Amino acid sequence: MASETDRSKGFYHQTLETMSSDERNQYLSKELQKIVSHAFRNAPAIQKKFASAGLKPQDVRTVKDLEKLPITHKHELASLQKKDPPFGGFLGVPMERLKRICMSPGPIYEPEDTESKNDRWTQAFFAAGFRRGDIGQVTFSYHLVPPAFWFEDALHRLGCIATPGGVGNTEQQVKMMHDLGVTGYIGTPSFLMAVAKKAQEFHYHPQKDLCLKVGFVSGEMLPESLRSELEETFGMIVRQGYGTADVGCMGYECFHKNGMHFPYNCIVEIVDPETGKQLGPGETGEIVTTVFDEVYPMIRFGTGDLSYYTDEPCPCGRTTGRLVKILGRLDQVTKVKGMFIHPGNVDNVAAKFDEIEDCQVVVTREGHVDQMTLKVILAKGILPSNDLAKRIESAIPESMRVRGKVEFIDRGTLPEKFSKIDDRRKWE
Repeated sequence: MASETDRSKGFYHQTLETMSSDERNQYLSKELQKIVSHAFRNAPAIQKKFASAGLKPQDVRTVKDLEKLPITHKHELASLQKKDPPFGGFLGVPMERLKRICMSPGPIYEPEDTESKNDRWTQAFFAAGFRRGDIGQVTFSYHLVPPAFWFEDALHRLGCIATPGGVGNTEQQVKMMHDLGVTGYIGTPSFLMAVAKKAQEFHYHPQKDLCLKVGFVSGEMLPESLRSELEETFGMIVRQGYGTADVGCMGYECFHKNGMHFPYNCIVEIVDPETGKQLGPGETGEIVTTVFDEVYPMIRFGTGDLSYYTDEPCPCGRTTGRLVKILGRLDQVTKVKGMFIHPGNVDNVAAKFDEIEDCQVVVTREGHVDQMTLKVILAKGILPSNDLAKRIESAIPESMRVRGKVEFIDRGTLPEKFSKIDDRRKWE
C-alpha cells in the first residue's frame, strides 16, 4: 500500500513544475514551435487556420504570438468533422498510429496515439495525493468516451493499480472497494457521495471498513460544502481537475486547493471572448488551450468555459498559473453528470418523435446530484401518456448520453423565445 506520509507534498516532475517565469516561457515557446511546425505539415485544418490569418509557422513562435491565430471552438468540431470526416482535418499522424478512437456527444471523434506522451492527468493525480502502490477505482464511463482510459493510463504511470468500475453498479463498486482495499477514487463527486450512502446500507463504516485515502474528482462542480462532507465521511483527501475530452487536462488542484495549476506541458490562455486577445491575472475570459499532441494538435482550442487565473505563488512550490474558478459557459452548452449537453442534442430527441412540437431541458440539483428533465410540448391533438413518456425517456440517452425524466407542459408555460437548456443549479 502507498505511503501515508507523502500525499500532501512532492512533485511528479520537479524541474518542469518549478521553472522560473523566464524558463517557462522559453520552454513553452520551444514546444509551441515544434507542434506548430508538425501540425502545419500534417493536419489540413491547421494549414487552413494559418491561411485564414495570413500566417506561416514561423509567425507563431511565442505564447503571445498565439493571439494572431483564430480560435477553434468546441461547438465547431462536430460540424468540421462532418464536413471532413472523421477528424475534421485535425489528425496529425497516419491512421495506423492510433491506439483508440473515442466518441463524445456531438458526435465528436477523438483519436489517441499508441505512443502517447501525455502525462498531464498524471501530474494531476500526483498533486491530488495518489502515490505508487495505490489501488485506484475508476468510476468514469468506459463506453465511447476517453476519460476513463486516460485516468487508467495516469494511474499506471504513477505505479498504481486500476480497478475499472465504470458508471453505476454502486453495490458492486462498494464491494470491490471493500474486498480489494481500494485506496483511491476517480470519478464525479456526486457518485462518491452515492458510494458513501451505499456503504452505509451495507453497514460498512466509510472510514473503518473502506480504505479510501485520496480522491480525484472531475466532470461536475465541486462545492466546498460537498468536498467537506466527502472528506469528513471517508477521512480522505478530495481534489479536483479540469479538462475536456478534446484536449485532456488543463488544470488540477494540489493539496492546498487554492486554484487549479496549469500542467507544465500545455498552454492555457484566458482570452477576451470578443477579440481573442490574452487577458492578465484576475481578468475573466474564455479558457483557450494549445496542447503539444502530434496526433490531435489542437492549437488555440476554445473550451467555451469562463474563468480567470492567478500567478501568485503557491505554497506547494509549483510555479505555473492557476485557474481560480470555473464561472460558467459562453454558450448554452451545459455539463450534466459529467457530459456536455448541446442545444442540438435537445433538438435531436424532438426530431425522433412526430408527437413532439418543441422541448426544453431543465437541469437542477438535488442532494449533490444533477437532475435533468425534458419539458415536452406536444403537437396539436396529441395527449400525454405514460407510454409516450417512457419512449421519449428511452431516447434521451441516445442523443445526450445522460438519462432524464419527461414532463409534459403547455405551450404557454414557456416564453415565445426560450433557451433549449435551462440550467437552474446553484453551487454553494
